[in-house]
Amino acid sequence: MSDAAALSRILKARHSCRAFRPEPLPEALLEEIFTEAQNVPSWCNAQPWQVVVTRGAETDRLRAALAREVAEAAHAPDLPFPERYDGVYKARRSECGWALYDAVGVTKGDRAASAAQMMENFRFFGAPHVALVTSEAALGPYGVLDCGAFVTAVTLAAAARGVASIPQAAIASYCPLMHRFFDLPDSRVVLCAISLGRSDDSHPANGFRTGRAGLDEVLRWQG
Repeated sequence: MSDAAALSRILKARHSCRAFRPEPLPEALLEEIFTEAQNVPSWCNAQPWQVVVTRGAETDRLRAALAREVAEAAHAPDLPFPERYDGVYKARRSECGWALYDAVGVTKGDRAASAAQMMENFRFFGAPHVALVTSEAALGPYGVLDCGAFVTAVTLAAAARGVASIPQAAIASYCPLMHRFFDLPDSRVVLCAISLGRSDDSHPANGFRTGRAGLDEVLRWQG
C-alpha cells in the first residue's frame, strides 16, 4: 500500500468514539502515539502543547470530580466558547447530535435521556485514559492553532494503531477544576481533552458516522 493510500485509509477510518471498553492501554503504546504526534508543524517550532494523561484510578477520580463539578459549578472555560452556530455550522451540529441520539434511542423531547447522554462526555464515554491538552497563554491564538494540529495528529496516530479516541471540548467548560486537579499554573490554557482506549464496537453510540462537506463547500480557486 502506498503512503497516500495508507494515509487516506487512516483518515477515513478515524472517528470520534463514544463508547470505550474499560481495559487500559499499555504505557508504551500511548507513548508511541504521542511521540508520533510530535511531528506536526508549529509556529516558529514553538510546540506549545503539553499533555497530562490519566491512567488507572486517576481516570475514575477525575470522572467523579467532574460529576460533582457539573452538578455544582457554572461553566468557566479558559477560552471563550463559540458565540453561536449559524447557517451551515448549525445544520452540521444538529445533524451530528440527532444522529447520535437516534443511534442510542434518545427521542426528541426526552430531556432526561438527552441529559444522561450529555453526561457521558464527563464520564469520557467510559475511556480508561484521558489526555488533557494545554497551551501557553502568552502564545495566544497561534498557540491554540498549533495545538489543534497536535490533537489531530494524536487521533490519527491512535487510529493507525487500532486505538479509539475522541477530542472533547466539554471538559474545558470546567477549567478551574482542571487547573486544581492537574496542578496547572495560570500560564497554561486548558483547550480540550482526548479520551483514549479500545472501542466498544457493540455499543450503539459507535454505530453512526458523521458526514463531510464536499470540496465545493470548502475550496475556492483563484487565478
